[in-house]
Amino acid sequence: MLCADPLGLPIGCQTWPVRESIAKDFPATLKQLAEAGFQTVELCSPLGYADSGFAGLGKFKGAELRAILHDAGLSCISSHFSIEELRKDQDGRIAWAKDVGLTQMLVPSLDGPRKPTMDDVKRAADEYNRMGERAAAAGIVQGLHNEDFELTKVDGKRTYDQLFQLLDPRYVKFQFQVSTISDGYDAAEYFTRYPGRFISMHVQGWSATTRTIVPVGQDTLNWTKIFAAAKSGGIKNYFVEMDLPLMKASVPYLRHLQVA
Repeated sequence: MLCADPLGLPIGCQTWPVRESIAKDFPATLKQLAEAGFQTVELCSPLGYADSGFAGLGKFKGAELRAILHDAGLSCISSHFSIEELRKDQDGRIAWAKDVGLTQMLVPSLDGPRKPTMDDVKRAADEYNRMGERAAAAGIVQGLHNEDFELTKVDGKRTYDQLFQLLDPRYVKFQFQVSTISDGYDAAEYFTRYPGRFISMHVQGWSATTRTIVPVGQDTLNWTKIFAAAKSGGIKNYFVEMDLPLMKASVPYLRHLQVA
């Protein structure tokens, strides 16, 4: 048995749910997350997420951010970036990422239309393949989350599945949002169907009974199955992403979860 932290991975959290707190006091927020039992965090870019509470992080140089994280006892190798900021200056964003110590750069969506044609999907994939190749040359893994555009349909099929065919596995990995189970996207199913194509996941507890987000372990999802499938999917890290009380309540379960 592999004893949790599942798969031997540190318990991580996304910083989006605590963005208001980060805007007020970044070091204090990190201390709170560390005290809750989180060992690693995923940031959001101060440039691409300036309007969401992360603008204040822009006053720090990348190396300073790395030191603040280290002082809080947290590691950070991943951050979300808007695809728009990568379009404007990918080289500059890669340089910032490397200063912070990141090895993974994620975008929440390829930002395509809500009712795409196959040409729209191909154009989006071609653009992101080029970005992925450029990032790989700098030693960074470019990853794609599944929100908005990725959850649309094209020619009667899921756009998300089309993207697995169009995005180059040498340059682009995927980050799975577990809460998309509410739209019929099953994490374990995708990890099994596309082995080695994933790099991380955002973890939410989901109750099929109440159809609401709840703490991990107090839900109806089979987390042993999800984490076992995540191993074949290629998952290198995971980040709990819910309101802070729900994230805190998830830590004890994740700490003791065992995965065969």
